[in-house]
Amino acid sequence: MSMVPMTPAGHKRLKEELEGLKSVDRPKVIREIATAREHGDLRENAEYHAAKEKQGFIEGRIALIEDALARAEVIEPSRVAGDKIAFGAKVKLSNNTTGEEVSYQLVGPMEADIDHGRISVSSPIAKAMIGKEVGDDVKVQTPNGTRVYEVLDLSFDE
Repeated sequence: MSMVPMTPAGHKRLKEELEGLKSVDRPKVIREIATAREHGDLRENAEYHAAKEKQGFIEGRIALIEDALARAEVIEPSRVAGDKIAFGAKVKLSNNTTGEEVSYQLVGPMEADIDHGRISVSSPIAKAMIGKEVGDDVKVQTPNGTRVYEVLDLSFDE
């Protein structure tokens, strides 16, 4: 059973999501199933089938989060702080070709969310960044070819 690395903030978000799934979403879908059953024949009841599908998703997500939290290894980014990129680091990069700047935090796979700038430490770009310092180039192989980024900034604040 392998450990799942997580930042304290990611651990907290997962616990909050789990609580919401159990206390809000699960009871709601149970009510939806009960209401749909009252409409008669279940074989042709789209509401019933949609609610059952939603219930399956919710139960699957609950199981996934519970498993990850049980195997969580919460790592405080400030404890691994240094001059090199590591788990929990917040990194600002500049694309050497376009000049576009992007910022990411390297987090565990369960808390990755590209829309919020959190990428999995096991992603190709994160793997390429590990061990680099401010001023270093990061080469990442993408489907469109190799991209090169310069590390502009590095911090370990939560």
